[in-house]
Amino acid sequence: MDFTPTEEQEAARELAARIFADLSTHERLRAAGTGSDAELWKALCAAGLPGSVEETGLLGLVLLLEEQGRVTAQVPFAATCVYGILAVARHGTDGQRARLLPGLRDGTTVVTGAFPASGAVTSRAGRLSGAVDWVPWLRDATHVLVPDENRVLWLVRTEDAARVDPVELTAPWSAGRLVLDGATGERLGEAEGTVEGERPGKGAYADVLAAARVAFAGLQAGVCAGSLARAVEYTSVREQFGRPLSTHQAVQLRAADAHMDTETIRVTAYEAAWRHDGDLDAREAALTAAWWASEAGKRVVHAGQHLHGGMGADLDHPVHRHFLWGRQLDAHLGCGTELLAELGDLLAEGDLS
Repeated sequence: MDFTPTEEQEAARELAARIFADLSTHERLRAAGTGSDAELWKALCAAGLPGSVEETGLLGLVLLLEEQGRVTAQVPFAATCVYGILAVARHGTDGQRARLLPGLRDGTTVVTGAFPASGAVTSRAGRLSGAVDWVPWLRDATHVLVPDENRVLWLVRTEDAARVDPVELTAPWSAGRLVLDGATGERLGEAEGTVEGERPGKGAYADVLAAARVAFAGLQAGVCAGSLARAVEYTSVREQFGRPLSTHQAVQLRAADAHMDTETIRVTAYEAAWRHDGDLDAREAALTAAWWASEAGKRVVHAGQHLHGGMGADLDHPVHRHFLWGRQLDAHLGCGTELLAELGDLLAEGDLS
């Protein structure tokens, strides 16, 4: 395995880091409230960053999402790339790719996903009915990728939904409750037949879910890195008993544990993304990365807040946003125990060759 970024991936990461740092400041985030930053989204799309994921793959997306997570930038970048660009590029028909990808690249089409499948949405002759209690970035989306009760993927225009009710999550992800009542859906890709000898879990739904878990693990790695960086900066200048907090052994050990947890989230996300881009079976690696993002991510953002002492309890302090994002990502697409149970079922299949 070689996780060294290519020149294209590194260039995209550096450009993303500059844009996020310049436009996702504490003042702008405070002004945005719980909504998305439309100006930042336009700047990212004008720079061609969503479209670059077609070339740089899931590993390239993970690198970009790390930079978003460092500053908790409020844009639908992860959702549009994983449920839109990567899903359409890998599983869409030639016609769907030609029609949908240009809008996804320039940001005029925003896709989110009603994942994971819960069986709450049913499809009959291409018309979908049911409700999904919360879908991230639904209020920003023009389309939502919806798995039905058989885990067939459908692209539904949000304007065709019966209702989109605003929902506030722990993190400010412009979420909404999706209500469908016979809405017309477009099936992503061709109808899948049964191929003799085909391994289970290789369909579009399983692939998109695995990619989403890896992408959001990358986002969590960035959130944790940003939280830890703020804690290091704060404890280096805040003094107690006449010396900086960072010189106390207990603080150093807590920060060191958080650093190791952050690096573990990062490296497991890199491995899963590398396997996905190489068309290898990434199901086990994706679940492993998601578990670390859930369990270790929770520890890191708690440590970041605790190391700020009383300042960490200030709802307006930048580190508190990292705490909120980290706790939202902790349970997104499955919490730790759910992911372990799914991984156990996968291992029990005994087909990880």
